[in-house]
Amino acid sequence: MRLVIEALRGDYFMRRDVVVTMVLVLFALAMGVGARGASSAPLPTWQSVSAAPGDPGAMFLMTDGQVLVSDQGPSNAGSSGWWLLTPSASGSYAQGTWSVAASLPTGYGPLYFASGVLADGRLLIEGGEFNGTATWSGTNQGAIYDPVANQWAPVSPPQGGQGCWAHIADAPSVVLATGVFLLGDSGSATTCQALFDESSATWTSTGTGKADPNTEEGFTLLPNGKVLDVNTGSSGAGPSTNSEVYDPASGTWTSAGHTPTALDDASGEVGPATLMPTGEVFAEGATGATALFDTSSATWSPGPSMPVVNGAQMTATDSCSAVLPDGNVLFNASPGMNPPTAWFLFDGTRITPVPNDVGMASTREQSNYCNALILPTGQVLVNDRNGPRSMEVYNGGGVPAATWRPSIRTLPTQLVARTPYTLSGTQLSGLDQGSYFGDDLTNATNYPLVQLRNDRTGQVTYARTFDFSSTSITPGASSSTSFVVPASADDGPSTLRVIANGIASAPRTVTVAGGVVEPTPPRRTSIFCVRGHTTRRVTAVNPRCPVGYRRK
Repeated sequence: MRLVIEALRGDYFMRRDVVVTMVLVLFALAMGVGARGASSAPLPTWQSVSAAPGDPGAMFLMTDGQVLVSDQGPSNAGSSGWWLLTPSASGSYAQGTWSVAASLPTGYGPLYFASGVLADGRLLIEGGEFNGTATWSGTNQGAIYDPVANQWAPVSPPQGGQGCWAHIADAPSVVLATGVFLLGDSGSATTCQALFDESSATWTSTGTGKADPNTEEGFTLLPNGKVLDVNTGSSGAGPSTNSEVYDPASGTWTSAGHTPTALDDASGEVGPATLMPTGEVFAEGATGATALFDTSSATWSPGPSMPVVNGAQMTATDSCSAVLPDGNVLFNASPGMNPPTAWFLFDGTRITPVPNDVGMASTREQSNYCNALILPTGQVLVNDRNGPRSMEVYNGGGVPAATWRPSIRTLPTQLVARTPYTLSGTQLSGLDQGSYFGDDLTNATNYPLVQLRNDRTGQVTYARTFDFSSTSITPGASSSTSFVVPASADDGPSTLRVIANGIASAPRTVTVAGGVVEPTPPRRTSIFCVRGHTTRRVTAVNPRCPVGYRRK
C-alpha cells in the first residue's frame, strides 16, 4: 500500500509503470511472492494479457522472469518466430510488454516438440511436427536458445540423425534431477532415448529395457529422481494399462505396474501425468478415466472420472495442466479433440469445475490446443491456438503449505548489478515440475528464480539464474544456483525471494548497487506567511507566500 500512496503524492514514481492501475499494483504485490494477500477488490478468475503480436504457441519461463513464446504462424503449422513477454515494473504479466526474440535457424519452425530449460539457463528444443507446413513432418532438427545473447544455435540429433533418430517429431522429454536432458524419439515408433551433455552439445544413448515405443507418451520426473512413463497403445497394440520407470543411475526401464484402466484412446492419445506436491501423480486419460500413482508405495489406484458437461464426456486428449501454489491441479478437457473446452481443478480427491476463460472463446477451444505455464506470481498463463490469439492468466492459485516453500540458506546481502553470485538452500526447484502436457510439449518450471523488489520504488526485477547444482524435486533437497542482478534493477535496500513453480521463499533483505540510481525526491520545506493578524504555513519544494501575504 505504501507504494500506491507514494505514487499518488506526486510524479516522482511515475518514471516507471508501477501506477498504471492501482488495483493491479496491489495484486502484483500480493501475487509476486507466490502467495495471496489482501486486495482492494476481488480479482476475476481469468484476466486478459496484453495482446501478443503473433500467434502464440508453446511458452517457457526463462530464468530472468521473461516468458519466451513460440509463434505458431497464421496457419498454426509452426514457424521460426519467437516473442518475449516481460513483466511490468510492478511484476504484472497481464500488463507486460512484448518484444521480438531471435528466430530459429533457417528451415526449422516446429509446432509440437520436445523441450526443456537446462541447468545453465538455456532452452533446448528438439524435433517437432509439421515444421512450418501443413504437411506432417517428424523433423529431427533441434536448437538451443541463449537468453543472454538472444540467439538460437542448431543442435545435431542423437547418432547424427540415423536409425531411430531419423524422426524425433513430438517426442517426450524431461530434465532430470541432475539437470541432464532426457529425450525419447517419437516419429520412428521405436524405444530409443538419449541424454544431452550441454557443455559439449553431444548425446549419449540410454534407456535399455523399454517395453514399448515412446510415441504419444510423456515423461514425469518423480521425487526419487526416477522418471514415470504411462504407456500408450500408439504402436498398434491397442489401449495400454502398462507404466514404466526410468532409473538414471542404471539407465534402464522397469515396470511401474498397471493403471486400473486404460487411459489412452484408440489413437494412443493420453493426457498429462501431473505430480502434485503431496507425492501423488494425477494421470489424466483420453478416455474420461483418471488414475493416481502413489510415489511412496509405487502403486496405482483409480482416480475420479472426468465430468460430463452438457451431455458430452470430457476427456484429457492431449491436454495441458499446471500445479497451483495450493497444490491443486488446474487442467482443461474437451470431448476428445473437439470443442468446447472446460476447465477443472483436482484437489487430490475430487474434480470440480472452474469458470471458463473469458477471452479465448471456449466454444472454439479444444484440449489438445492448450498451452499452460505456471508463473512466478502463482498465476497460470494460458493460450489456445483456436483462441484466437488471446492469452489469459488464471488467478485462483491459493496459498501453499509452509513446508512447500523454498528456503534460502546462504546469500550475500550486498549485491552489485552484473556481478555473479551464488545462493544455496533447500527445495529451490520445488516439489513438482509446475507445468505439464506430455509428448507434444514439456515446459516444466522446477528451477529457482530470484525475485527482487526495491523497498523504495516497488520495482520488481528478476536476477537471471544459471548453473543450478540440481533440479531435484525431492522434499528437502539441497542445491545452489548462480545469479546476476540486472543493470535495470533500482539501487538500494530490496527484498529478495527465491521462487519455484510460483511458490516463494521467506523474504531476505539485500542492498543493490550498480543498477539504476533513483533521484532523491525534492525536499519540501515550510515557511510562515502573515497578513495582518493572520498567519499561514506554506509547505512546498519552493514555498512562496500567497498574494497579499509576506514571509514572516
